[in-house]
Order: sequence, then structure tokens, then C-alpha cells
Amino acid sequence: MKDNKEKHQQEETNQTVDEEIVDIESVNATEETDGSSSTSDTEKSELEKVHEELDEVTDRYLRLQAELANIRKRNDRERQDLIRYSSQSLAKELIPVLDNLERALTIEADTEASESLKKGIEMVYNSFLEAFKKEGIEVIDPLGEPFDPNFHEAYTQVPANEGQESNEVAQVFEKGYKLHERVLRAAKVSVTL
Repeated sequence: MKDNKEKHQQEETNQTVDEEIVDIESVNATEETDGSSSTSDTEKSELEKVHEELDEVTDRYLRLQAELANIRKRNDRERQDLIRYSSQSLAKELIPVLDNLERALTIEADTEASESLKKGIEMVYNSFLEAFKKEGIEVIDPLGEPFDPNFHEAYTQVPANEGQESNEVAQVFEKGYKLHERVLRAAKVSVTL
């Protein structure tokens, strides 16, 4: 019984395949009667699709290449900045020490021992300034310069004296510092009105 069923199914499958072959042959015959223009139109449209896909893939490829180049440039820039500003955190910690040394230098020495101590403090202070300079750290001491909010922090405003212009730094309370072009600490100043 199974053999009969299998034979019956196989005959049906063969009949279906034969019908499909007949359908395909009739379609081919119809296309041949329409002429070769329909096949060439189909080929042209397929060729156009392939060209469009190629253009899209090329465009995507070029965009990805440009994006990769931008990522490399950004990484190089970030790496250079990291190296350039590597001493920033240490410098920020040492600035108050430098301020204290500067304050110690303002004290009057009345004995020979205190004079030699002051001279030693001055040598340490100058060594700090020299080390800062080697790292690219500069002092911002803007007395008499026009006020610049990028480098100065205004604490007070005072009336302008003779010879002073408006918006000029009249007094520096605390010097500022910058590492290359990056401000580590803004100078604390009073500004003329």
C-alpha cells in the first residue's frame, strides 16, 4: 500500500513538473514573439540596478574610509594632548606651594640667619618657576593689562585712577597660571570701572 501511495505521489509530482515546463516554454515562446527588445530591456534594468548598488556600496565604502581617517586623526590629537598636558594635575597641586613660597619671600629679614633662610626660599622658588617653564607652565600676572575673562577672575571693581583706562587690571590678588594655552588657575584681580 505504501508503494502505491509513493508511486501515486511521484506521478503527481512528475505531472506538476511537466505542466511547469510547458508553462515556461509557453512564456519563452511569448517572449520570443515579443522580440529581443524585452529581454534587452530586462537586461538593461538589471544592469542599472547593479550599477546603482555598486554606486551605493562605493559611496558607503568612501564614507567609512573618511570616518576611519577622522577617527585616526582624533585619536592622534587626543594622544598628543594627553602627552602635552600630562603635567596638568601635578602643576595644579604645586601652585599653592609656589604661592606660599612667594608669601614667604615678602617677609622682611632682620637677622643674618633669616636673610640666609630667605635666600634659600628664593632659590627654591626660582627652581619651581624654572621647572614650570620647562613644562610649558607660564605665570599670568596681568597688572595694567586689559581684563580678559579667559585668563582673569574679577574679584572687585575700583574707580580708574589717572592714566588708567576702563576695564583694566588695577591689582592682582593672586597670580594665575596656564599650561601652554590651557588655564590652570585664573589670576584673581580687581578691575577698573
